[in-house]
Amino acid sequence: MSGTGTSSSPRRLTLAAMIFAVAMTFIDQTIVSIAAPNIQAELGLTNTGVQWAINSYLLAMAALFAFGGRLADTVGHRRMVTLGVIVFAVASALCGLTPKGGAAEGWLIAFRALQGAGGALMYPAALAIVVNSYALQERGKALALFFGIAGGLTAVGPILGGWLTQWTWRAIFWVNIPVAVVALVLIAMARPHAPHRPAPMDYRGLALIVAGVALSIFGFQQSYLWGWHSAATWLCIVVGLLLLVVFVLVEKRTTHPLLDVELFRDRAFLVQNIVLGVAMAAFVPVFFFTSVYAEVALGKDASAASLDLLYFFLGFVVAAQIGGRMLDRIGAKRPVVLGCALSCVGYFLWAGRVTELSESRIVWCIVLTGAGMGLMLGQANTDAVNRVPPLSYGEATGVTQTVRNYGSSLGLAVLGTIFASVLQSRITRTLTAQGMDHDAASREAKSISQLSSGQGSSGGTASIPHFVRLDVAEATRSVLLGMSVIMAIAFVVALFGLRRGVQQELPADKRESRMTQAPETGD
Repeated sequence: MSGTGTSSSPRRLTLAAMIFAVAMTFIDQTIVSIAAPNIQAELGLTNTGVQWAINSYLLAMAALFAFGGRLADTVGHRRMVTLGVIVFAVASALCGLTPKGGAAEGWLIAFRALQGAGGALMYPAALAIVVNSYALQERGKALALFFGIAGGLTAVGPILGGWLTQWTWRAIFWVNIPVAVVALVLIAMARPHAPHRPAPMDYRGLALIVAGVALSIFGFQQSYLWGWHSAATWLCIVVGLLLLVVFVLVEKRTTHPLLDVELFRDRAFLVQNIVLGVAMAAFVPVFFFTSVYAEVALGKDASAASLDLLYFFLGFVVAAQIGGRMLDRIGAKRPVVLGCALSCVGYFLWAGRVTELSESRIVWCIVLTGAGMGLMLGQANTDAVNRVPPLSYGEATGVTQTVRNYGSSLGLAVLGTIFASVLQSRITRTLTAQGMDHDAASREAKSISQLSSGQGSSGGTASIPHFVRLDVAEATRSVLLGMSVIMAIAFVVALFGLRRGVQQELPADKRESRMTQAPETGD
């Protein structure tokens, strides 16, 4: 029985172990972007190589989450967390040891992808262990701490990256090694018990979902470089989505599927996944656009710009704890609906003040937006996982994380296109008004808009003309308004899709996993 009869001290140790385990995956989502100019300069990487050093990690993790979740349920949660931590640490060490010369680009991209694979093995198992360690009516508070700290570490990444890069960019990878050692020691001390049942692996389903997720997200990632008018962009996205449709059809006819699509028959599980996918389209992109705005429009250096993210997570972490307690006491609907509403209003108010180029005017808007996200994200995730049998917690986490990555990739692609389009249009208009030929103004605007890819700020921002700062602020305003609309959609879905009330424990017959051929074991 998950979480029942377990004393609080071992549970806290288990929670700490899992937080340390997943800490590396969250930090590495953002830390590499800060060090990218230094890495490129020392290793002589191409712009494409630098982009893939960032994207290969995210792509590998997104494509393998479902696989990691399934392995966790069938092989054992503790085994998969341990394996994932080791893989991540080894890959991090090898990233830090990237040699100079012709092999550097391929080396770094390959081991960044291996880091992502380690994260995909580790995360579903870690969350499943936390869920299994707490009774249903105590999970909200525990997982609020888990998601609050993990989410906060995403903001720590740029700050830590800026500090470590002053010594050597290689340290941004090596810092994962002591974190991994602490995680492994805590896992050995806690020895968390999580039931699992062996079952054969569905390799056909695995091939379909990995190819479908990887290809479609790759299309989203490349949309900025190739453009939405490119046939290659749409070919990747459409073929990837078609493979996912085939995956669903195949899984319905498979005895031991990689992913039980019947999970989506549960209304709350389906609705919470939709809410998560929509909300992540506004959550992850805000890190990027906040940094660009702070560096270019406000003229900060990279390290100082990353401090703005702490305002966001100040609200996020505090509200996450409140939301977790609300989930335990009154159910998921109120914190999720209220959180979507607060973040929608926060993004809207934030958008209305960015063109003033005054940080003090937007701080409280950033805190409010972060609070809204903290109130709803962890609770939506927890409620979704709570809806499945204990022996499917890893699988359910694989689903929610795949959906979250899908949403964030789509959000970055669409909002990035909006940002670049508005920025180019406004700069072209400004330069034309100053007397420049329209074609020349368009070319110059396209060059300046490369700031939006993060390449333009590595050399400092002191020389950026004031009109460019204003135009970047206007482009940021358009993006924030888009995020407000996204959260309004999430609000409507949650308001009309979720039901009130506290979830009850699943009946005994429903607590059994579909894997009835093999006896339940512990790891």
